[in-house]
Amino acid sequence: MSRKALALEGGSLRCLFTCGATDLMMDEGLQWDGIIGVSAGALTGVNIVSGQRGRTAQVNLGYVNDPRYMGFRSLIKHRSIFNFDFLFGELSDTLLPLDRETFINSEIKYTAVATSCIDGRVRYYEKSEIPDIYPAIRASASLPLLSPMVTVEGEPCLDGGLSVSVPYQRPLDEGYDKVVVITTREHGYRKEPVSRAMARVYARAYRKYPELVRAILNVPRHYNAEMDEIDRLEAQGRIFVIRPREPVTVSRTEKNVAKLQDLYDRGQEACRIALPKLREYLES
Repeated sequence: MSRKALALEGGSLRCLFTCGATDLMMDEGLQWDGIIGVSAGALTGVNIVSGQRGRTAQVNLGYVNDPRYMGFRSLIKHRSIFNFDFLFGELSDTLLPLDRETFINSEIKYTAVATSCIDGRVRYYEKSEIPDIYPAIRASASLPLLSPMVTVEGEPCLDGGLSVSVPYQRPLDEGYDKVVVITTREHGYRKEPVSRAMARVYARAYRKYPELVRAILNVPRHYNAEMDEIDRLEAQGRIFVIRPREPVTVSRTEKNVAKLQDLYDRGQEACRIALPKLREYLES
């Protein structure tokens, strides 16, 4: 039996595309030996491992306009545009309970990707290897400038996307036979360099962390190189990629529920169209 991994890109609320695709995968009974996610991809992966189909969409469609979850009130009060205290607290404990027991005890290898603020390099946190995986998940989804650093295993960390945008290489290195990648941008999308004005903002905000600033400024170059490599591996049949068929106009902090629902539907459609070839790839 081949070992199968699912690798999920971030993109904040662009994760509605990802959860549309993965909800359909769950409906179709697709199983994974490993799930690795960056930023919002890490958050989405939690609900796949816990077996809670639809929970990612419920959280984001149902609470995106709730000031307890996201917005400038949260930014002022908690120094984070997304209120992770609410997300991992009341929301996950009471309002839309997360099945933490199933998540932690699942045999699926779950990995959250974060970035060290000390050296600007990637950190991979696997749930069975550290006492508490939740700070790592929180760090993975903590956007620079819009979130405070999160201490994970004694080290300050931020958004995993600052060091690895799409975590396809890790499962390949770990020997998975089949790696399915979900991106939240269309084929051919590439990032523009960080503007000089924003570079100055990052340099001031993180003047005590020069390697983190360097990592942030290198994100476009690394992202574009990753996309080129994904295209090459896809052409060779080594990975299978599901991506939006059209440009995504949803912003990282989108509040238009209709646009978010449409993106979720597009994720389902893209996965449905890809499903015959996906099954062929997984079963070959």
